[in-house]
This record gives sequence, structure tokens and C-alpha cells, in this order.
Amino acid sequence: MKPEQQIRDYYDALDAAWGPQHWWPAASRFEVIVGAYLTQNTSWTNVEKALANLRRARRLSVRGIRNASAPELERLIHSAGNFRQKTQRLKTFVAFLDRQYGGSLPRMFSQPTAMLREQLLALHGVGPETADSILLYAGNHPVFVVDAYTRRILERHGIIQAKANYEEIRLLFERALARAGPWPSRRHVYGSSISSKARGSSHSPSRMSTADRSNQVQVLNEMHGLLVGVGKNYCLKSQMRCEQCPLQKFLPG
Repeated sequence: MKPEQQIRDYYDALDAAWGPQHWWPAASRFEVIVGAYLTQNTSWTNVEKALANLRRARRLSVRGIRNASAPELERLIHSAGNFRQKTQRLKTFVAFLDRQYGGSLPRMFSQPTAMLREQLLALHGVGPETADSILLYAGNHPVFVVDAYTRRILERHGIIQAKANYEEIRLLFERALARAGPWPSRRHVYGSSISSKARGSSHSPSRMSTADRSNQVQVLNEMHGLLVGVGKNYCLKSQMRCEQCPLQKFLPG
């Protein structure tokens, strides 16, 4: 079976098991961007603490980050780790947004995907995963976010080799899921066939997770969240819990 078909089968199985994952949990586009920076090399729990601090201080906005002093931002995002480095990176992003797009996120996200991706990758501290998280979850651009969970699952299932690079994996998912069926027709699954137990990596619905987006973007969004659920609950780095995993039936013999 071709890798593209395998990925579509995985998507169907996980979607049927867990339903909507409500990624990315945020109230605004800018909150998604800040979260994408803060989650580098730390847990989401620590990011949530930092976001809550920024929100209380009324700094969770382009203007808020622009006007805050570096020491203030470092204090507010301390829980996310590498707070001095991340403060500088947030300041760099806002400076880029001001310089290139007059401080306007809508203007920035209206640019062609490939061009904007290249601009984001040119910013200090922005790698492919961070750039694609911003593009997909904040900008509704049709890109797939490849993380350690994705790579681990695909390697263990024999779909990719260890030497596969980020771009190979990203393009594989984008090709495969471009042919996935209409996502909205799947919504009836949620709440009917799903138990009260683990639902992958699902979050409570938020303004950003329920925003209108194209079918292609929604499918890419859901697939990333679903694979995170597999990686966090079953396909752990040091332990494999294949017996309970919705993807167990797809393991090579």
C-alpha cells in the first residue's frame, strides 16, 4: 500500500475513534503565534501558565509585546523556560510584523504560503515546526506540522525511514490529506461513538479551534492533533502501548 493511502487510513481510524481535537486552543491568532514560540522545548502546561500571565498583564497582543520591556516579558513568560531567548524572539517577530506588514496579522497571512513560510523561517529562532504551526493554526494556510510524535509513529509503522527529513514528511502528509473526504461530515461522530475516556490530545473548544477554515486546512489541523494524541498516550518514546492504540491494527506484521 502506498504511504499516502496508509496516512489516509490512519486519519479515518483516529478521527472515528476520537473526533475533533480542537487544536490550537487559543482566543486569537496572536495567542497562537505566542504559544508556538513559547512551546519550544517545554510542556504545554508551562506554556499555559505563561500565556495566563501575559493575559492578566494585558500583554497578549501585538501592541502588548511591542510596548513591554524585556525584563517584564521575561518575568511573565518565565514558566516557559529559556525566557530571555523567547522574549527576544517574540520581540523579533513583532518587529518583523511592523516592518513588513505595518503590524497587521491579516495582511501578513494574506500572503502566498510559500513566500510567507520563507519569511518566517528567516526569523531568528523559527524552525520548520514553529513556522508551520503559525501558518496552519494562526493563518489557516494548508501546511502540515511535523513534530517528534509524527516522526516516531511513522518510523515504528514502517512508513518512513529514520533518515527522512522534515520536508519529505510534510509534503507526504500534504499530498495524502489533499484527497481526504470532507471533514464537516464527520462531526456526528463526536459525542456519539466516543467514550468518556481518552480522546487523543483534545482540548476544550476555543475561538481559534472552532474558526471557519477550508476543508484541507481543517483536515491537516485535525491530523496533527490526532497524531499528538497517539504519541502522548500510546506511542511513547520509551514505551509502546500498542494494544490499546487505535492504530494497532496497522502495525507491520
